[in-house]
Amino acid sequence: MTQDPCIICVAITGSVPKKADNPAVPITIAEQIESTHAAFEAGATIAHCHVRGEDGAPSSDPDRFERLMEGLCNHCPGMIVQLSTGGRSGAGKTRGGMLPLRPDMASLSVGSNNFPTRVYENPPDLVDWLAAEMKTYDVRPEIECFDLSHIFQAARMVRDGRLPANVHVQFVMGVKNAMPVDRAAFDFMRETRARLLPEATWCAAGIGPGQITINEWCVETGGHCRTGLEDNIRLDRDTLAPSNAALVKRVVDLCDRAGRPVATWQQARECLALPLREVA
Repeated sequence: MTQDPCIICVAITGSVPKKADNPAVPITIAEQIESTHAAFEAGATIAHCHVRGEDGAPSSDPDRFERLMEGLCNHCPGMIVQLSTGGRSGAGKTRGGMLPLRPDMASLSVGSNNFPTRVYENPPDLVDWLAAEMKTYDVRPEIECFDLSHIFQAARMVRDGRLPANVHVQFVMGVKNAMPVDRAAFDFMRETRARLLPEATWCAAGIGPGQITINEWCVETGGHCRTGLEDNIRLDRDTLAPSNAALVKRVVDLCDRAGRPVATWQQARECLALPLREVA
């Protein structure tokens, strides 16, 4: 097993979980900053961020993203800020309206797939526009792969210059009606990424009860880990997760048991080829 440091990404809020599901889900900007700060202190070095409106509904409002980014930079110095361009919070080019803020990273889904009750639409013209905006504003893409075909599409985009060679790839497993949490599929996606995108770093996200399983597989096979209340609101069937930090601590414990170090923010930035930030 690799001894390379494991980068932990915390997906703090998402677009779906509500306080009615788990009171620990941070909704307001202030709650998100506080929750992320605790997760950062616990060992997370990437914050995957969504924002919500006053009513708690998903939003792509650039002003809200700007306030969140400012708070995270002040309270979590050095942490990598990754903004979501996901489709639950907006339609068309509104999904990329925050990219001129120049976050360190942004998520990019390069193909469509089924979600539990709808189709997650990522039409080619929108994907190309989002990729071009990320290139314009020097934002490193994280390619969200809900399907094997998304790895192939990302590789095509790298070959023709629409994406940089050193993208960050995330396998998303456990979404109902999409890729299940399956070890053979996980291993094949890893192998396909290594073959088609050899310069890319990678991580994986497990949804719901699959989160801890995917975390274990990533720690074991040298990948980086994603956790957080966006993907999973429970520690187990009977216990709600008390915080994002608690889910991060669970990954830290996995790394400790495996003898694998957890990446500092400096190591995470070096691994992902992101500039070091001045920290007061």
